Amino acid sequence: MKAEALVYGDRRVYPVSSFNRGVARWLGRLPGVWVEGEVTELRRNERWTSVFFTLREGRASLSISISRTAFDRLDLGLADGEKVHVFGRAELFEAKGELRFRAQTVERFGLGAHLAEIERLKAKLAAEGLFAPERKRPLPRFPRRIGIVTGNDAAAKGDLITAITVRWPPARILVAETLVQGPRAPAGIVSALGRVAGLADIDVVVVARGGGSFEDLLPFSDETVVRAVADCRVPVVSAVGHEQDTPLCDLAADARASTPTAAARLVVPDLDELKGELRRSREALERNARHALERDRERLERLADRLRAAPRLLLERRRSGLALAGARLRTLSPRATLGRGYAIVRAGGEALRDAATVSPGDRIDVELAAGTLGARVDEVSRAGAAAASGIFARGDLPLQITPLRADEGRA
Repeated sequence: MKAEALVYGDRRVYPVSSFNRGVARWLGRLPGVWVEGEVTELRRNERWTSVFFTLREGRASLSISISRTAFDRLDLGLADGEKVHVFGRAELFEAKGELRFRAQTVERFGLGAHLAEIERLKAKLAAEGLFAPERKRPLPRFPRRIGIVTGNDAAAKGDLITAITVRWPPARILVAETLVQGPRAPAGIVSALGRVAGLADIDVVVVARGGGSFEDLLPFSDETVVRAVADCRVPVVSAVGHEQDTPLCDLAADARASTPTAAARLVVPDLDELKGELRRSREALERNARHALERDRERLERLADRLRAAPRLLLERRRSGLALAGARLRTLSPRATLGRGYAIVRAGGEALRDAATVSPGDRIDVELAAGTLGARVDEVSRAGAAAASGIFARGDLPLQITPLRADEGRA
């Protein structure tokens, strides 16, 4: 209905209902705007179609209404005193002429305060050593069973399961679904993580959530969640948000993955790559075995050649040794001395070394290099020339001998 005025002479007067209707229509033409303030007097009832609260800024206030379905879908867990941004349009409640703001969505404001709180918590937990590299545990190469903690309708769940089964078809997976957004999410995440990690055959757990706003990821920076990840019985892989997001559970986890596909690469091997590695290892083993066999065959052939040559070489060495010893013996032999013009004189079968041991007339034998002579001593003298064929001396005592005739030698 059009807002119509009553005419009183030259005066146009609007009834209250018409005035309110006109203002309401005018407000309805205004565009949607964002309004900032602190939440007070929040009222929600299951029988109501709308949720009501008041925004305050100092002494100013504005009544807010929003569809209960839209409010529940946001799952913000608002409490009095929180600062929010509300988007919607101004409207007038015509029956009472009350100005209200019909909200379409609500977002927490003051993320700077949240960031400051997260930084304080980060420093506190770091001081306790929860983020220390030495706490990080290696992930199992072939896990018996993989636990996944994620949202019940999360796209990350499907992506992660698909990536794991494609890489490693025999993988066994246990999924624990829980809230991953809103005020009740931290308790749900901690509970789900505890249930999954408590199973004996679970070797690794992946905590997964897709991308979202900073506010959406706040549960994964909750202190209870971070401590649960750090204290988990088995290694934990954090796959929360995108590459640029770093919730505190990333720092406490044993490994961080930027995407579900990256998480799959961390927790299971790739079957095709493993087959390739086994094939290359088998080829290398065969190649090394052939090389070792060839090397040993060549070594045995060299040893056989040495064994065949060893007796001949040994005989040659022994022959050379004997020849050398014989040469030395010949050099030291009296026969060699006789060859140089000396003689051996014997008296009574003994070699004569001292002229004083014989007397004139004694028979002596003279051995030369070729043949022997029989002789008698003609004279024994300590000085002078030899009277016969030679001089034999010890010191300066010459021995003069005269050779016997042949018939005397035989007598």
